[in-house]
Amino acid sequence: MKLGFFTMPIHPLGKDWRQCLREDQEAFVLADELGFTEGYVGEHATDQAENITSCALFIATLIDKTKRIKLGTGTVNLPNSHPAAVASHVAMLDHLLDGRFIFGISPGGLISDAEVFGNLDADRPAMFLECINTILEIWAREAPYKIEGKYWTVSTERTLLADIGQGILPKPLQRPHPPIVVTAVAPFSKGVTEAAVRGWDPISANFLMPGWVKSHWPKYVEGCERGGRSADPANWRVARSVFVAEDAATARDYVTAPNSPYRFYYSQMLTKMKRAGRLELFKTSRDMPDDEVTLDFVCEKLVTYGTPDKVADELMAFREEVGPFGTMLYAGHDWTDRELAGARWCCSPRR
Repeated sequence: MKLGFFTMPIHPLGKDWRQCLREDQEAFVLADELGFTEGYVGEHATDQAENITSCALFIATLIDKTKRIKLGTGTVNLPNSHPAAVASHVAMLDHLLDGRFIFGISPGGLISDAEVFGNLDADRPAMFLECINTILEIWAREAPYKIEGKYWTVSTERTLLADIGQGILPKPLQRPHPPIVVTAVAPFSKGVTEAAVRGWDPISANFLMPGWVKSHWPKYVEGCERGGRSADPANWRVARSVFVAEDAATARDYVTAPNSPYRFYYSQMLTKMKRAGRLELFKTSRDMPDDEVTLDFVCEKLVTYGTPDKVADELMAFREEVGPFGTMLYAGHDWTDRELAGARWCCSPRR
């Protein structure tokens, strides 16, 4: 099992934005130094807690700060952008990273982003599919383009000057395109199956109960079979919230204290999902009463914490429970205590 990193991130409201961004950068640098194989960062335009507004732009700041780790968008929320813009930005980023890039995509889950970009009442899954199909067509063909869809049209027929390079969109370094991953945030996700059919791989979110994470592997296998390829566990990534300390008391206090970044993270997610009608993500069964889904319950179920040996044992048990994922993505959280936050990485179990 490999180790990777995934951060949305979620920071306390009112924390200096510059400090948030610096700490997020430092987390990726540290992950690279510790040998983590890949790292992903999210994006939202309208969330003061999840305050990275462009994952591609943020990754660009890490190009010379990191050496080996592959960096991924986690994710580009495709309905909120023009496919030609995404295609050109991602192509350049892939070149700047010399191929150390993974293209994470989704329809986007933050409804305030959807409202501000004008697609709150639109069919965002359909927009998502049209956008990624258009991006892949741009990369697969030569100019001039005439790609007509319901939501976007891409063309340089009227302005192409091929002899001087005008009207030609760039292609990524990795051909035919960078590896594509999708986030899986629903139990028994049909999206995982459809992604696997197309050769894309899943990331199971760190705010899902183990039973729901377990439901993703059979859906991935189903999609791979339909796509005519073998389902390789190495291509399944699962995110998990983890805190490691040298002694159990320190770990417990950091995770369970009222000002804990873990409690703050899950308080934010619990509020958002409850108001969006998706509380079942935090239930162990669909018939579990809503009033039993408390913050204490969620944190106890979804945060693995303790000494290195305890955490290693619990993570291996978690993998036995949910299925043979190939990479565990260590979920990033705010650094309430900088010294402890750094130490938790250095203590991380490497089994």
